[in-house]
Amino acid sequence: MLNPRTAKHTFMFIALAFIIAALSLLSLSVGGVSVPLKEVLASLAGRNAEASDLIIMQFRLPRITAAILIGAALAVAGALLQGVIRNPLASPDLLGVTGGASVAVVAFMTFVTGYSIHWIPFIAIGGALIAAIINYVFAWKKGVSPFRLVLIGIGISTAMGALTTFLLISGPAYLAAQVLNWMTGSIYGTNWSYIKVLWPWVAIFIPLSLGLAKELNVQSLGEDVARGLGSRLQLSRMILLFYSVALAGAAVGVAGTISFIGLMAPHISRRLIGNSYKMIIPVSALIGAIILLLADLAGRMLFQPLDIPAGVFTAGIGAPFFMYLLFKRKKA
Repeated sequence: MLNPRTAKHTFMFIALAFIIAALSLLSLSVGGVSVPLKEVLASLAGRNAEASDLIIMQFRLPRITAAILIGAALAVAGALLQGVIRNPLASPDLLGVTGGASVAVVAFMTFVTGYSIHWIPFIAIGGALIAAIINYVFAWKKGVSPFRLVLIGIGISTAMGALTTFLLISGPAYLAAQVLNWMTGSIYGTNWSYIKVLWPWVAIFIPLSLGLAKELNVQSLGEDVARGLGSRLQLSRMILLFYSVALAGAAVGVAGTISFIGLMAPHISRRLIGNSYKMIIPVSALIGAIILLLADLAGRMLFQPLDIPAGVFTAGIGAPFFMYLLFKRKKA
């Protein structure tokens, strides 16, 4: 018989997985062209020869799959950063990771003619990694402290934002709309080619992150305690930061700068299942997927025939959530 805590966690996983499945089916069914649920299920089972099969399998299903993968990647990236920095307000934006990815992609779009869009996730990961390395090098002083990482990360984020704006202004005018749409954060137009590029990063680095959950739990006790328990603090911190950069960079490369999922999902996860990273990481992934599915569904349905980027809705929810966290910490 399961103990109460295990039973609660099992129920939580099942409930979150059910919500993802329900939202996915709803997203497949509704839109500019509504498709009956019976036809949706038939298409998924490979038994539908209707014209709607094209809409479901080639347009909507890749978009929904991308939302699940991107939401999970951003959420786990945020959870890892919050664990490494021991700051519940940390997110990939904070260390300049998403800023570095944005600069790299905008520069690639601006200076490379005839490029393949399938290279963008790799370019984004490279830019995110360079920004993280710069942060780590400047923060190093007989080791790296979370406080220095945050301070330097804020400076790098500001610099990357300015550089992105400069590239956008100085680049060809016809690229401005495309780049701005990408920077807003959208999974509109995502196809199976993007999924092929994205899923290996998610499939590799989320399980690897889960493998270091114990290390994050030890680091949450403080540096002195972690060293006393035999933690190789700087090495594990560097590895965890790399995992976070890889997940955030891959997500940004496909969908642009979708903000605040890396902040919100780990917080919601802690409220639901406690402070053990063995549970925070997988639950955060599920919650991140749910948040982005909801944001994309809202963008498709609320202002038809317009398709509003999902990043607009995550920012609209995340900014007040961030202010609430700041207010709460100030009162504490």
